[in-house]
Formats: sequence, C-alpha cells, structure tokens
Amino acid sequence: MGIFGLGTKRSHRADAVITGAGSGIGAAFAVELARRGGRVVCSDIDEGAARKTADAIGADGGQALALRCDVTRVEEVYRLADEAQSWFGGPPTLVINNAGVGAGGTTVGDTALADWTRVLNINLWGPIHGCHVFAPILREAARPAGIINVASAAAFGAAPGMAAYNVSKAGTLSLSETLAAELAGSGVNVTVLCPTFVKTNIVQNGAESGAISLKSSQLADQLMRWIGFPAERVARMCLDTLDRGGLYCMPQPEARIGWGIKRFTPTAYTRTAGFVTRVTT
Repeated sequence: MGIFGLGTKRSHRADAVITGAGSGIGAAFAVELARRGGRVVCSDIDEGAARKTADAIGADGGQALALRCDVTRVEEVYRLADEAQSWFGGPPTLVINNAGVGAGGTTVGDTALADWTRVLNINLWGPIHGCHVFAPILREAARPAGIINVASAAAFGAAPGMAAYNVSKAGTLSLSETLAAELAGSGVNVTVLCPTFVKTNIVQNGAESGAISLKSSQLADQLMRWIGFPAERVARMCLDTLDRGGLYCMPQPEARIGWGIKRFTPTAYTRTAGFVTRVTT
C-alpha cells in the first residue's frame, strides 16, 4: 500500500530506536527487529546492558548501536535522537518507548511520595519525552513509520496496592491514544502494548530496589512463571500488531478479557478487583 496505507510493514527493515533495550521486552524487540532486517539503536540507562544486546545482534550478523540514555532527562532523549539519526543517516522509522520499572505492595497514603516520583518519572515521563522528541521527527519525515509505547494491563486493571505503577501505565495508554488521533493520516502508526505477566527481570529488579514489597514480588513471580509469556513472543506479537495498523496490543487472553469487562461494567470490575485482592493477600 502507499505511504499512508495501514498495510505497510513498519517492523521490517526498520531503523529503530528502543529505550530500555538492555534486557527484557526491550532486548526482545531489538533482537526481533534485527531478525526482520532492521538496524537498531539499543539505548538503556545501563550502557553495558545496552552493549550486550547490541553485541548479540552483531554476533548474529545484524546491525546495532548501543547508547546510554536516561529517559527521565529530556536533554538525553534529544541527544539520543541526534546520535541515532547520525548513525542511520536520516530519521528513524520506528521508536519504541519501553524503559520502565516495577512498583507495588503499598496502598495510597502509604506509598512514599519519592516512590511515586521515581515511577512516574521513568514509566510516564519516559514515554512523554520519547513522543515529544521523536513524534515531530517521524511526522515531518513524511514516510511510513511507527511508535510503540509499552504500557501494561495495569493501565486499566487498577489492582490495589499498585497505584503508582497503575497511574504511570494508564497515563502511557492515554498518551498513546491521543498521539494516535493526532497522527492519524500522517503515515505514523501508534501501538500501545498492554501485557499482563511477561517473563522478564522487572519483578526481581523491583524487589531488590525495594520498589516492590516481598509479598507482592513473590505473588508476581509465581504468576509470571504460571501464565507469563516469553518476552520474545510479546515483542513479535506487538510488532505484528503495528504492521496491521492496530492501536492496542494485548498479548494475553486475560488482558483482553479484563479490558472488555472493565469497559462494559467498570463499577463491578473495580469492586471485584478489590475483593479478590483482599481474599488472596
């Protein structure tokens, strides 16, 4: 299809910039995009982790560049855009705002405001900065492109004890919907990823940093082992959704079921979520 067609496979041979590419879903996106013939800028606040992902891609015959970027600092995101365009020789065709942290285990009023600030700075301001910097670049390039924002089923799940995380992901979901409306007809597709449990190190990292309580991390770890999807599968499904022009990617059936129930019976859903949480914790 033409430049504004939804049938363009934006994930194939893409010039992609990924934040949080040092591990988990971000690393899986990077490897899959390279497998699809793309060139990938792997950025992470941990440059060593980003380099590990880039080196793995290079060892497999792909092209990747590792860069350090703290997504909470917009000047670093601008520098990421400049360095990526210099390496690509032009604008990227895909930007994935993936960097994020886990948090949970305390209720509103008990969660420290410093924890709220940290979670929102990374999980919400990170995608805001990424869209603020890259959306004009992609729009002005006037060619098929894409933006993927990594949210979570927590964006609409409203599970008790996870307020900071829920709010950060709900904001990312709303940001993505708004951006999709603003970019309609421009050739830039927006997809928001809303998985439930994915087999990554986010829970372990959150527990080690104290952002996730011991009880919550143990429950999340069990659920991740029982029903979690591999990060590689989630990345493939999300890229395929972008290629189809889809706005929402909810890889697991429980995410899609929860989304439907919440939309049609929001009050009952919220009360049930509270009841189930009290019974199981």
